[in-house]
Amino acid sequence: MPPDALPPDPFAGDPHDPALSLDGPEPEDAEELSDVERDEIVADLADLAVYQALLEARGVRGIVVDCGDCGEQHFHEWSLLRASLQQLLDEGQMRPHEPAFDPDPSSYVTWEYCRGYADAVLSDS
Repeated sequence: MPPDALPPDPFAGDPHDPALSLDGPEPEDAEELSDVERDEIVADLADLAVYQALLEARGVRGIVVDCGDCGEQHFHEWSLLRASLQQLLDEGQMRPHEPAFDPDPSSYVTWEYCRGYADAVLSDS
């Protein structure tokens, strides 16, 4: 996915960017992904395409992830999650992004739900 497909950074070039105070690797300091990690991300991208194809028409907007760092749920729309995974594959890290605005939790499912749903639908074929 080309970088211009991502939402623009509202703080690009701003010397007062609040993200500058966050600890984390700089792009040039990002660790190289192992072949296994790259293969896992490619598989996740392929799975994500299947999950979106099966669930988006049913009103599911994306995937919810329980964050181990902050203890909260993070809601990722299909396109945002795809862009984040592609960025991880291309750059070895994901940039911070804006969280979903006032998401309806009933419109998001877990990765495990997606996997189970896809397995059930595709095994009936």
